[in-house]
Amino acid sequence: MAHAPEPERVQKVLAHMGLASRREAETWIRAGRLSINGRTAGLGDRVEHGDQLRLDGRLIRQPRTARELPVLLCHRSPGQGLLAAAAADRTATMASGLPRRVGQRFVSISPLPQVDGGLELLTADGELAGRLQRAIRAHTVIYSLRARGELTPAQQAGIREGQLDRGVALRVVAIAEAGGTGSNRWYQIDTLGASGNDLRQLLERQGVAVSRLLRIQLGTLQLERSLPRGRWRELLPEEVSSLLQPAQPAPPATAEPGNPDSGP
Repeated sequence: MAHAPEPERVQKVLAHMGLASRREAETWIRAGRLSINGRTAGLGDRVEHGDQLRLDGRLIRQPRTARELPVLLCHRSPGQGLLAAAAADRTATMASGLPRRVGQRFVSISPLPQVDGGLELLTADGELAGRLQRAIRAHTVIYSLRARGELTPAQQAGIREGQLDRGVALRVVAIAEAGGTGSNRWYQIDTLGASGNDLRQLLERQGVAVSRLLRIQLGTLQLERSLPRGRWRELLPEEVSSLLQPAQPAPPATAEPGNPDSGP
């Protein structure tokens, strides 16, 4: 027989729904903006499914299950923003194509710089996003680099050392040539938990002229060729669980020589 979930603090419920951080929710409560079943909410109040939550008098719909707040695997084009953009330029973001039922407050897990692209994970579940962010640091993360010109032995050695401006070092496991000739050379860079921001900083620190940087694998998840740019799919529960588990050696991503991404 299924048991009803235990009541949870209203701050945690709102964070789980992706509507606010716990601190933001506490600010709303102190300001008297939240109500539970018609009564002004207090900081210690707990809610359960079926309770009626309102913010500034507007009803907040609670999800029935965690399945209503999925983790999305997105194929983001280089230069395409994820969320915020001027109203006149919403086609420059992925926001308009994301499922409305998970709300508008998406969190990017290990976000990529806007100039880069590839595999991006999003969720509106703020609690889960934090857990995934921490877990991913121990997982294999693989990037495909298109450089202007061939990397010199000194540049490759510097990349493997992984030293960043702030005095910490990335774990760069391997660099392998992946095709290309002339001014366009492709490389696959295997790392342990490296974010796109840190890898780009490392490459620029070694004087690499980056013309394209794509994330093609994160843990056991790979950027699927069947998933077009600008599109997404929901992760299966077992895929989310695999990211939260201790990292296991992942099979290397396979990139076609010369161009792992079909776009320009």
